[in-house]
Amino acid sequence: MKHVTILIPRGSVNLSSVTGSYEILTRANTYWQKRGNPRKLEICIAGFDKELKSENGLFSIYPLDIREIQQTDLLVIPSVSYDYDNVIKQNQEMIFWIAEQYKKGAEIASICTGAFLLAATGILEGKTCSTHWNAANDFRRMFPGINLQTDRLITVERGIYTNGGAYSFLNLILFLVEEYFDRQTAILCSKVFQIDMERSSQSPFFIFQAQKDHGDELICQVQVYMEEHLAEKISFEELSSKFAIGRRNFDRRFIKATGNTPVEYFQRIKVEVAKKFLEKGRKNVFEVMQEVGYSDAKAFREVFKRITGLSPLEYRSRFNREVVLT
Repeated sequence: MKHVTILIPRGSVNLSSVTGSYEILTRANTYWQKRGNPRKLEICIAGFDKELKSENGLFSIYPLDIREIQQTDLLVIPSVSYDYDNVIKQNQEMIFWIAEQYKKGAEIASICTGAFLLAATGILEGKTCSTHWNAANDFRRMFPGINLQTDRLITVERGIYTNGGAYSFLNLILFLVEEYFDRQTAILCSKVFQIDMERSSQSPFFIFQAQKDHGDELICQVQVYMEEHLAEKISFEELSSKFAIGRRNFDRRFIKATGNTPVEYFQRIKVEVAKKFLEKGRKNVFEVMQEVGYSDAKAFREVFKRITGLSPLEYRSRFNREVVLT
């Protein structure tokens, strides 16, 4: 039998990622036993504090004392507060404990922003992980040696599992059910909890946020210019000349400031505006394409799908309210 520990870090914890993980794993255990098998998992919720108030004090959690657990087979780190520096500072003892358990052979699954606690152990260095797309800039700033892949819903590497944002943790727990039990049990849980087993990316849910707090005033001016001339074709050679900077230096400063090349940035803001048109308006895909400055339908479709993981038509069918309700 495998021992599973769902951790309760100090500070603000997303309660749903704790209870959701517990409920799905418990249901998998029950179904497994009904099929005539011995119980597969022993599941506990543990931390260093006797009580943790969560969700603005509306709920209290009373975890087991983590110091009583000598060894576990799987650790689940829940989603934590967006005050990452403080969360890490508050949980130094737990961070050390996680690292020690990994050395003893435990596997680790981090949910959403729980990746910050996992990364603070040092065991993610040089490896790949995912987290909520909205936390990506902070994560890269704090842990530059980790290969962050926010387009991936789930990553798996050397006994470490991570997932993207918010309720996509359901897909991660379902993935673990299949790993620890079997496909049949995972399918049962997907039906009971109504989780889409085929979902593999969080890209359709990205909201591109223009990075403008970088302190480079010239690049800020360039960004504003791009946003104001969205429907036009921009020559970046001419744009660099317009702002009196050499093209090579222009590209270097733009990447340093925004994390994107000028071309990537221009494509991303075009796609973000296109997404809003497709979500809210009655314009068809061809009209939206023209609104954001594309004349080649194939090029628009390819760029849109590369960034969102869906074609423009698929995106409109999924997210446009009028289409969904018809």
